[in-house]
Amino acid sequence: MSDAVLVLNAGSSSIKFGLFDVGPAEPELKCKGLLDEQEKAPRVLVTDASGKELFEKRRPSGEGTHADLFTDILAWIEDHLAGDKLVAVGHRVVHGGPDFSRPTVIDAQTLAALDALTPLAPLHQPRCLMPVRAMRSLRPELMQIACFDTAFHHTMAPPASRFAIPRKFEDRGIRRYGFHGLSFEYVADRIAQLAPKRNRTVVAHLGNGASLCALRDGVSVDTTMGLTPLDGLVMGTRCGAVDPGVLLYLLQQEKMSADEVQHLLYEKSGLLGVSGISADMRALLASREPAAREAIDLFTFRVAAEVAVMANTLAGLDGLVFTGGIGEHSAEIRHLICDRLAWLGIRLDANANAGRHQHIAAADSSVDVLVIPTSEETSIVRHCRRFLVSCT
Repeated sequence: MSDAVLVLNAGSSSIKFGLFDVGPAEPELKCKGLLDEQEKAPRVLVTDASGKELFEKRRPSGEGTHADLFTDILAWIEDHLAGDKLVAVGHRVVHGGPDFSRPTVIDAQTLAALDALTPLAPLHQPRCLMPVRAMRSLRPELMQIACFDTAFHHTMAPPASRFAIPRKFEDRGIRRYGFHGLSFEYVADRIAQLAPKRNRTVVAHLGNGASLCALRDGVSVDTTMGLTPLDGLVMGTRCGAVDPGVLLYLLQQEKMSADEVQHLLYEKSGLLGVSGISADMRALLASREPAAREAIDLFTFRVAAEVAVMANTLAGLDGLVFTGGIGEHSAEIRHLICDRLAWLGIRLDANANAGRHQHIAAADSSVDVLVIPTSEETSIVRHCRRFLVSCT
């Protein structure tokens, strides 16, 4: 008999999950799945590590609750374990604030503290905590462990972590935290294996949410997101960095409420707002509409500009890594970004880039360029395993 950990990673419209055997030195993926709530009939799909379908169940629209969907997952997992023991559930939690910098067992007090951070991630935090509540209801005796997207960036220090506002607000926790930390942590580990001499690296996590991280010897020293996941790059529906005066104008002159501004900035801006077509980069790349090309142009312009900022923090650049849905799969976006960074000595091998190779820099590039698929679930289960070992 071996121990297993279930990892839950809640997104905006779906929850990815993985079941890992944590007996080995390196956790081993037993199966993975998706709880998709975007379809008319919400479904649970489970596959093995290679992608072969093992289980699928749909519920008619409006039938059942989140707890019912998790009941389906747990029932199948307990059958699939075949004598192995489920010992914990690990969760990705987007915001840990100033107090949560390492994996933490979730009890009622911790859950209340994480709830209190919702204003710093109003769309993400409730989604992360929803599976926690469902599991507490279904298996109250099962250990639940929170792993934080902000934790990886706790190594950041002033000036990179500081806003130019009165210091009393910094004393209250108003600072730059950064996000996508579980992804950056996984990629940093892969860089150490694939390119150990690349000590000054910028990682571009590009997807519906997007951010950059400057790594010095695998440690985060700067990032593009700040207090909230709204800052930094242009994203699918989020605006990224914007003049604070725009917000004052919307409030004072347009007479918008705070809730209306929040909805605009989080859900109606970014690629969707600029293009007026879609938040999906694939749709924009396929479109012939000028507004689609303008949205792509703004996206790649902002990424390239912020890579330069990260290179300044690092006082040089040895490597640039692309990850995330767009970063991993769009050769065209990688090309457009790197073309803007040619002045930094970045050159792509066009065939390697189009061929989905891992190393895609040209022979004469002074900066190594890699594509590294990320796995937040792997980062989470590694944290859970270390935590469980420390408790024994």
